[in-house]
Amino acid sequence: MSETYDLFQQGRRHLAKGMAAQATVPLEKAKRLEPGKASIREALGIAYFRLRRWREAEAEFRAVLDISPTDHYAHYALGRALEKQGRASEANGHYKLASSMEPRSRRYASRIRETPPG
Repeated sequence: MSETYDLFQQGRRHLAKGMAAQATVPLEKAKRLEPGKASIREALGIAYFRLRRWREAEAEFRAVLDISPTDHYAHYALGRALEKQGRASEANGHYKLASSMEPRSRRYASRIRETPPG
């Protein structure tokens, strides 16, 4: 196993135990080693989100979308991070994208807010 993989798995174990702060340490190390790995960036974004570090979560989910633009979960998660920063309109666009990519997801669809015609 590679060091990066071991760090990633350690971070995931911490996340699974509800230990988001502890998860950031190995995940940040893994990101430094392999910044182009979407799975590492997503896990780190989740950890930041759980810690209410909205801007950092946003940056990680945007990085995932740079790597994989059709990642429906990353669109959804980015929307959540944006919404937490008071950017509901921008978030709504990502919820719509996530829902269109994964139309069976009630979670994605439930986040979409109808905006009045302008």
